[in-house]
Amino acid sequence: MEVEAEKDSEHHSHENSYSGSQPLLESADSHSFSQDQRERHARELKAGLHPLKYKFVFWYTRRTPGVRTQTSYEDNIKKIVEFSTVEGFWVCYCHLARPSALPSPTDLHLFKDGIRPLWEDSANCNGGKWIIRFKKVVSGRFWEDLVLALVGDQLDYSDDICGAVLSIRFNEDILSVWNRNASDNQAVMALRDSIKRHLKLPHNYIMEYKPHDASLRDNSSYRNTWLRG
Repeated sequence: MEVEAEKDSEHHSHENSYSGSQPLLESADSHSFSQDQRERHARELKAGLHPLKYKFVFWYTRRTPGVRTQTSYEDNIKKIVEFSTVEGFWVCYCHLARPSALPSPTDLHLFKDGIRPLWEDSANCNGGKWIIRFKKVVSGRFWEDLVLALVGDQLDYSDDICGAVLSIRFNEDILSVWNRNASDNQAVMALRDSIKRHLKLPHNYIMEYKPHDASLRDNSSYRNTWLRG
């Protein structure tokens, strides 16, 4: 993926507000973490870093127009960088190309470590995604707000969230948030409300939901959605 070097000062206001959120391991919740997670947090704290609750990976896809096949799509997915601390996030994020600089059609993915941005991945196959369509002039701001909410563990039912995607298209950009269980209606609707709240989404924006098994059947990410809200 192409990157652009940007001055860190452009992001200081975001970094200061972000570092005051709740991305760190809460001792009261330590029982919910795996042994690997606890060991990672301990190493990072010892090194003087600020560990995130989850480890994340940025991926990039330069889509080929035409029919999507699993083989061609997997071949086009490129891993950019992984991070697990506040410091690591800002080092990579401040040097990623802005959405407005990306060609169409491309996808930028932010997923928890160990989950590939594929419908067929074991963490995704029973889930789905909330979809929001944006005009290109505002998509970058909403994407950044969503990234900060994910990395900072600010969205409700965060354990059920797999990742998020920014899809750059010719006439619009599309944000989607993927979750693990499409049949858990309470979690699905709570995630919708949490996304609206954290993005401060205007009332005229419509969110659509589509299970991944439906996408596999009609070979489409964003057409034929099942739920609007």
